[in-house]
Amino acid sequence: MTPPARPTSRSPRPLRGVRVLSLALNLPGPAALMRVRAMGATCLKAEPPAPKGAAAGTSGDPMGQYNAAAYATLHDGVKVVSWDLKSESGQARLHKELARTDVLLTSFRPSALLKLGLGWNSLKVRYPALSVVAIVGAPADRAEEPGHDLTYLADAGLVTGLDLPATLFADMGGALMASEAVLRAVLTLKTTGKGSFHEVALSEAANWLALPRTWGLTQPQGAVGGAHAGYRVYPCRDGRVAVAALEPHFAKALCKAAAFEMSGPLTMFEPNAHEAIASFFQGRTRAQLDRLAVEHDIPLHTLAHTVRAGTPSLVRA
Repeated sequence: MTPPARPTSRSPRPLRGVRVLSLALNLPGPAALMRVRAMGATCLKAEPPAPKGAAAGTSGDPMGQYNAAAYATLHDGVKVVSWDLKSESGQARLHKELARTDVLLTSFRPSALLKLGLGWNSLKVRYPALSVVAIVGAPADRAEEPGHDLTYLADAGLVTGLDLPATLFADMGGALMASEAVLRAVLTLKTTGKGSFHEVALSEAANWLALPRTWGLTQPQGAVGGAHAGYRVYPCRDGRVAVAALEPHFAKALCKAAAFEMSGPLTMFEPNAHEAIASFFQGRTRAQLDRLAVEHDIPLHTLAHTVRAGTPSLVRA
């Protein structure tokens, strides 16, 4: 997969001059930090010391231990330091930095923040212009509950079988919401002159992403859940094809290519439309379908075969 393009000198950088200190580990916090760094913020991340017995240079962030490539991408352009916040020296370094920080990003449970002396009530007195963006699992009184991306997605109705979701939707959605919260904090400071507190719950990120399913859009009877023949994944001769010919003009182009008569928009919900388009795709190769997409302006993307559980190889070309 091609990594996200780094911002050019012409890209808007609304957070230029804003200092962000992150204590957030794993994925959501670092991903949010990557976003605000791309918007021009000066980012510092404090990690706990590496586990005892770890090799030299080992990160105190678990992400650095189990996926070095992801860790490197997430922290590109971010200064990383190692502080033991349970020690006097670590606390001294932290508060020296907080005195010149605009936004503090955390991902600890509220009880852990209180033990470290980082509760919002005490911080806002000591640093009136400081804002806090606190990433938690679930909101408000549920913030102490254990959970992870998978459990939040399951609770939101986004785990529909035994397969794991294709990506970490709650974590990445939460990272976007956290970077949005940083922007809100900066705007609030500019308008009120005071810092502000923003809680970002990963469970709420999952619920936000689940709204189309809640509305029925991605349920089996929904237009983008499989009921519309022009919006599905079909097998083709040497792989699969994801077709998104939802709008009438795209659907007409697809039906014309498949030699199927489309009498109106509702035709695409009929069984014979599904059968005709499935048969059309089944008889063509990925290369043929790629050319078809260009020639007839049809939104589709071809893919390799999937592998069913129990087969030895991961992908068949």
